[in-house]
Amino acid sequence: MTPEVKVKNRIKQILEELGCYYFMPIGGPYSRIGVPDFIGCIDGLYIAIEAKAGKNKATALQLRELEKVRQCGGLALVVDDSNIDSLKAQIDEWRRREWVVQ
Repeated sequence: MTPEVKVKNRIKQILEELGCYYFMPIGGPYSRIGVPDFIGCIDGLYIAIEAKAGKNKATALQLRELEKVRQCGGLALVVDDSNIDSLKAQIDEWRRREWVVQ
């Protein structure tokens, strides 16, 4: 099992514990480049997560997609082995915010 697969498995576990609906888009010739590894929704709030491991960093295209999610009011994160333990807390904090649609 690769280090990134371990991170993805832990993300799945956390999302399931929180009761989050999620899926993992499959890349291919007809898919959009840079789409995050996880797309989800919890309490009506949109979540996008790019998983990384080790020294791997998100690409410029991946960061652009995450920024588009943020601009639309969603939670967009890059999660790796250094910050995965705070994922649940980040989602919980985000869920407690008061949301105002502009």
